[in-house]
Amino acid sequence: MTTQIPRPTVTRFAPSPNGRLHIGHAFAAIIAHDIANNDPDGQFLLRIEDIDGPRSRPEFADEFRRDLEWLGLEWIEVEQQSKRIESYQRAIEALQQQETIYPCACTRAEIEALPKRQTEDRRSYPGSCKGQCVARVSSAEIPVAWRLDIDRAMSEVGEIVWTDEFAGSITADPREFGDVVLVRKDLPASYHLAVTLDDAADGVTLVTRGQDLYDTTAIHRILQELLGLSVPHWLHHKLLLDETGEKLAKRRGSPPLAERRLRGDDGLMLAEQLRLQKIATGT
Repeated sequence: MTTQIPRPTVTRFAPSPNGRLHIGHAFAAIIAHDIANNDPDGQFLLRIEDIDGPRSRPEFADEFRRDLEWLGLEWIEVEQQSKRIESYQRAIEALQQQETIYPCACTRAEIEALPKRQTEDRRSYPGSCKGQCVARVSSAEIPVAWRLDIDRAMSEVGEIVWTDEFAGSITADPREFGDVVLVRKDLPASYHLAVTLDDAADGVTLVTRGQDLYDTTAIHRILQELLGLSVPHWLHHKLLLDETGEKLAKRRGSPPLAERRLRGDDGLMLAEQLRLQKIATGT
């Protein structure tokens, strides 16, 4: 099933500079790039998601740009995440005023020791700090994360839906994730909060990403409702796998694009091979 993408088609590629790009990133970037280019008024954006503390390294961001050029892609670069901290803070303050988030002072070890709330296919944080942590936070300099009060949030927004270009209209149920962290103790915003705010700020109308992120769309949709943000469509494409059947990933040491670029491989040829792979996977 396919749906009508909102026009103009604005897509984005948003890598984090905490490691080098691999062929899975190239596949994702090409999908987003080509969909935008199919619209005469389309735009393909590059956004550097660089709020991962000391793991974010500007030299990797420079390398990303060279990799994309090598693949023959053209883009418009938008403001990197580290320049958007004030927008995250404003959103956090709005959620605090709604009382749809709450502070959590639990350490990782404490959370691991807690009994988990069982759902169909995942175990989620049981809300131990809900209504109990505020006094501790107010009386001492205790580092806290801020969690979404999913039950309160759902009561505020009611039923929510989202549109996937393959699956059509989907009813979102973020309750299966429990009270997810929106602000970590050590970072200004979680992936969920930052990417939702950034896509709205950048005017993204079609979010293209791997199928492994399909379920998280429910969290992003409820944040859009709570914060009054624009709602794009989504396209979740198949993932490229390594020879063991595992998803390509920086943390597993998947071979970087830069190695192939620096040894003189043809980036345009690789891009065309990935486009054929895209057709073969039905993306």
